[in-house]
Amino acid sequence: MDTGLGDEEILVPLSAIESYAYCPRQCALVHVEQSYADNLYTLRGVHVHERVHGGEEGESSGVPALRALTVFSDRLGLIGQADLVELRPEGPYPVEYKAGRIHRLPAELQLCAQALCLEEMYGLPVPLGAIYHAAGHNRREVTLDPHLRALCEETILAVRALLRSQEMPPPTEQVRRCRGCSVQEACLPEIVRDAPRLRGMQSALFRPRETGAEEGP
Repeated sequence: MDTGLGDEEILVPLSAIESYAYCPRQCALVHVEQSYADNLYTLRGVHVHERVHGGEEGESSGVPALRALTVFSDRLGLIGQADLVELRPEGPYPVEYKAGRIHRLPAELQLCAQALCLEEMYGLPVPLGAIYHAAGHNRREVTLDPHLRALCEETILAVRALLRSQEMPPPTEQVRRCRGCSVQEACLPEIVRDAPRLRGMQSALFRPRETGAEEGP
C-alpha cells in the first residue's frame, strides 16, 4: 500500500490514530491546533499510564516484558510508545492500557499500529495483542487480522493527509461522542453544527462598530 509520504515525511503519532478514528476534528484540534485540556477521563488515563510505564522492566503474565517502549515504522512513517510489550517465545505481544470508557474500534486500530511497528522492528509476525481495561482489571485479546490491518493503514493515510492539509474537519455527527471530550470547549460542536448561528456570530464579531454623529464645536 502506498504510504502517501512526500518529499518531506510527516510522521504520524500513534495516539493520533485512535483520536482520528474516534473523531477527525478532535485529532485536528490536538495534533494541528495543539488544543488540549485535561478532564476527569484524561487524568485517569495519565494515572494509569504512569503506573504501567513506571513499573520496572521484568515480567508480565510470566514472560519478559518491556514498558513504555518507543516503537516506529519507517515504511508507514509511524512513531509512538507502546504501554507494554510482552516478549513471548513466538514474538512480541503488545498490550494497550485504557483507563475509562474503551472505544472499541479506535483502540483496536491504535493497538494494530503498534503491532505493525513491532513487526518491522523485530522482523517477527504479531498476530495478536490485547487491550487492558484498568477499571475492570481485565484484558481483551484482539486478533490483528487482514481487515483490521488494512483499515489501520487507511487511517494512517487519512491522519497524514490531515496533518499535511492543516484543515479543520467538521464535528462528528455522533453527538454522544462529544460528551466527556477533553477538547469540547475548543471544538464548540453545537455552535459549529448550527451553521446559521455560527454565521451570525461571525458577522457580529467582524461588524464595524457604529459611531455616533460628530459633535459640533
